[in-house]
Order: sequence, then C-alpha cells, then structure tokens
Amino acid sequence: MAHFSRRRFLGVSAGLAATWGLSPQLMGRALAAPETPADVPTTLLQTFRQSSTPVTGQYRTLLAGPGETYTPRYDLIGKKANNARVNQRRSLAYLGHMSDIHIIDPQSPARLEPMQQMSPTLWQGAARPQDTMTVQVQAQMVAAMAAARYSPLTGSPMAAMFNTGDSADMISQAELRWYVDIMDGKSVVPNTGIEGQYDGPQAWPEADYAYHPDDPSLDRFGPYGFPSIPGVLKAAISQSVESPGMPVPWYAVYGNHDAIYYGTFPIDAALQSLAVGERKPAVLEALASNYFGGWASDPTVLGRLQHMITTQFGNQPDMRSVASDPERELFSQMGFMEAHFATETNPGPVGHGFTRENLESGKTYWQADVGSHLRLFGLDTCNQVTGADGAVPQDQFEWLQDELAKARDLNKMAIVLSHHNSFTLENGAESVTGPNQPLIHAEQFIDMLLQFPNMIAWCNGHTHINTINAHPRSDGTGGFWEITTASCIDFPQQQQLVEILDNKDGTISIFTTVLDHLSAADWSAGDFSQQGLASLSRQLSANDWVASPLKRLGSPLDRNTELLLPAPFDLSVINDADLATEIAVRKARIVAYEEAQK
Repeated sequence: MAHFSRRRFLGVSAGLAATWGLSPQLMGRALAAPETPADVPTTLLQTFRQSSTPVTGQYRTLLAGPGETYTPRYDLIGKKANNARVNQRRSLAYLGHMSDIHIIDPQSPARLEPMQQMSPTLWQGAARPQDTMTVQVQAQMVAAMAAARYSPLTGSPMAAMFNTGDSADMISQAELRWYVDIMDGKSVVPNTGIEGQYDGPQAWPEADYAYHPDDPSLDRFGPYGFPSIPGVLKAAISQSVESPGMPVPWYAVYGNHDAIYYGTFPIDAALQSLAVGERKPAVLEALASNYFGGWASDPTVLGRLQHMITTQFGNQPDMRSVASDPERELFSQMGFMEAHFATETNPGPVGHGFTRENLESGKTYWQADVGSHLRLFGLDTCNQVTGADGAVPQDQFEWLQDELAKARDLNKMAIVLSHHNSFTLENGAESVTGPNQPLIHAEQFIDMLLQFPNMIAWCNGHTHINTINAHPRSDGTGGFWEITTASCIDFPQQQQLVEILDNKDGTISIFTTVLDHLSAADWSAGDFSQQGLASLSRQLSANDWVASPLKRLGSPLDRNTELLLPAPFDLSVINDADLATEIAVRKARIVAYEEAQK
C-alpha cells in the first residue's frame, strides 16, 4: 500500500492475518494489490428496460439495456467542478444502502389482500403478483451487494451497509426472522403453515382481486396479459433460499411497516389472534364484516374479544380454513430491536446499530462510527399512533442536534439515516390519551441539519422511488444531499451504492450507483430457480397496471450521480497513512469473507 512503510505494511498485514485466522502470505498479497475500479455488475454496465411491444395484451417482458454513466450535480457548489479532481481524489468511505425490502409471508391470515377489491389504487400494496418471491429478491440483492464489495469507481473495499426500513411487510415475526437470516447468510424456506403447500388468495378462485398464476382467467390480471405459470406458487414457498450474506457490518432503522400494522394501523388483540389463527378472509366482505366491522361496531375490549372468538371459531362466510403457525405472531416495537440481536457476530455488529442501552431504555435511535471520520445517525421517524408517513419526535430532534455538534467538533462527517424522506415527514397524529411530545416536520428538520457543515447526506426510503434532492444553505455555502433509494418489492427493485471521495480541492463528491439484484433481465419460462424467481418478480412488478412503475426509476439526476459539495472540514486532518490503515482493515474483512465463501 502506497502510504505504508515496509515495516508498517508487514506489521498491519500480520496483525490482520492473525485477527481473521488467515495466512500472512494471503493477507499480504491482498493488501498489496492496487485499488482499481472493480468490474462488478451495476447499472454502470447494464440497465433493464421494458420491451417495446407487449407479449400478450399489455404485458411486457424486460430486456437488458445499456449502462448509465455518472451525472455530475453542482447544485451545492454553484459552479462546475475542477476537472483535476478526477486524478487526485481519494476514497474516504464506500457504503451500501438498502431500503424497503418488504419481506412478505403471503399466507398470513392477518394480511389485507381483500382490500384490493374495494380500491386497487388506494390499497395497491395489500396484494401484489410477486408477493411470494420477496425472500428470493432479497437474497439476490444481498448477492449483488456482495458482488459489489469493491467499488466500481475506485476499487475501495466496502466499509458498511445500512438499511433504512420497511424490512418486514406486515410486522410478522416470520418476515422479520427471514430478513435478518438472509442478511446474515443463512438459508430460509419462506413458508408458514403446511410444508410445501400455498394457502392464500392467489390460489383461491373467489379472490378475483389477486393474480392467479395457475390460471389468470380467474382474475383481473388475465385480460391485462399476465402469463399462466402453473407451479410457481409452490416453488416459491417450498425451495430453500440461499444467501451469501452481507460481506460488511450492516445497520438498520425502523420503517413504518416495522412499527405498526400495514405501516398504518395500531395492533390490537383481535388482529394478533387473526395472525396466528386458523381462519383467513378470502374476500372483502369477510374481512370487513368479520374483523373491521366488528372492531368498528364495538371497540370495547370485551366486544373485540367476543368478535375474535366468533371470527376464529364461528361459521363465518368467506373465511377460509388455514393451518395456524405461531411464527406469524405480530412483533412489537421492542421485538424489532430484539431480532437484530439474534444475529451473527460476523459481519455484525450485534444489534446492527441498536445497543443494549436501546433495549434497556426503549430508545429506538442510535449512532455508530464507520472509521475515524464518519458517523452514522439512525433515527426512528415512524408514528406509533397511525399513518404511513412520519415525523421526528422532539427528543430525537434534540439528541441529533447535540450529537451533530459533537461530531462537528471531532471532525466527523455525518450521514443521517431514516425511513421517511422530506416529502413524507409531516405526520402529526397524536394519542388522544397521551402523553405526547412535539413532532418535528420536514422544514424544521432540514433547517436544523443545515446548521452543521459536517452534515453531508440524509439517506432514506419509503416512497419506493429513486430520488436525490439538494438542500442548500440560504447563504450559498453548501448544504447537504438527500438520497432516497427505491425498494426491493416494487419495480425497479433497485438499491444503491454510496461512495464519499475527497477531491483534494476543497470539495467532496458523493457518488451514487444504482444496483439491480443479480438475476436475468428476461425471465425464462419455467425457471423456478432462486435467480429465476427473482427475475420473474421484477418482470411482474414492471407490469403493475395500478401504479406507474417506470416512474419509480427516477430521472438520470436521481440514479448514477456525482454529488458535489464543499468539504465539511479541512480534510487534511485525515492523513493518508491513517486512511490506508482503515482501508486495510476493511479489505481484510472482505478477504476473510471471500475465503469463507469458498
């Protein structure tokens, strides 16, 4: 490594080899290898686009398209950048960003699929054609992150990955466990109920709101041109899904779907009973009259208990009998944190941002350092009362303000992580019984962040659309970038790579690179492999006739970009030798990961 003396190189190499139980020769060769742009599958090389003509009806397949280069954005420096930066810059941190994974247990009795009968637009997330394939998609996205463990821009090793929420879809314990296990590189069979048997609306003729791959003529998807794919439901819930696991430490924050039911409603005893029970509503009338109707007509505890008993044991019309499964239990706010402690120590960290202090205090926000000069701040912007959108509670707002000041004084760049973005940070719902604290909304939150020159990026999700916004200071002295990634559930099923570079000219660049999961552009009929099902999921999502899937791609200004801003402090305090040591530590972790994969 160029910034090491021979003695220091040998010492660092030997120490890291001992730490990871690898031979000094192997570690030495890996650390001595020059950092060059990695040839990894990203949207720099290939993109996915819809076919120009439909296959059947309006249904279109996907095709491989040309890659997209980086688009520079000068919003926060007010002028074009110095071209000399290309040859003199250095990588400070290379990161992965996932969001809105939405792992789904499609057989849970507590799902809201029948609401699609009332309004496919209003309830478009209640049932999707690709609901049975979410674990396969997550596994292939983890595989894509692992393949991109070295930067396609600089060759720098990945330092960390963060996930900005909505990991589970319907706060099911099974969903939460599957998501953590796939991140950790474990095998998952995404099935609850009877082994090898799918029990849900996609197989029930009366559920005409859902896509029936065995026979689309039974539903509204058939006339659109959705294909007949017999056997795909059983394949999706029967096969073991394998994951390589994240190669680097990963961190997580709450999304609204990790906090309350359907990301919108509070949980009660009747709903919990429905989730673990033996009766599942097949159509809207059953759901409305047997659950929502009973809740609305008698909201007392005793009334809901009587209704719960009637729903589970009475002869209710259009309630299907299904096998119960305790793994479908709905998890609590504390349960989400606890699941992140039932994890692997490598890559870790245990808790994935949350600490024992979080479990003891109940605080749902955290901070963590990635190297010596970058600090992550994980917020919980979810409203526990009601509503899909969020806000920043006063206690988190004040804590973050204090901690950003401390980070500034320590010459640490700051990245804030939350689920909600600046377009969706306006939820003001409060408990009628209290206690409540003030809720901070987007304008006030952004104004506070702009007080800190070390605040460089706010990364989030929620809207399932690739979006990048500049937040400038009113005096023209920079600002910060807001980076919103898409989702793993809706088209384009993309996530992001984020790299921070010191341009050595008084500016930094944040490069964003959009990442597709590792599966073919065009699904091959009959391919029920893990990669095949992930490919099929993306194709189905691209034909979402309720939403506008192509708009979720964002514009070129929202995808592969170079986001410039003034340096947050004098970056010469990050000396090259210390940075080289940090990069060596990151590279050693990845070398150990690669050896474990063999």
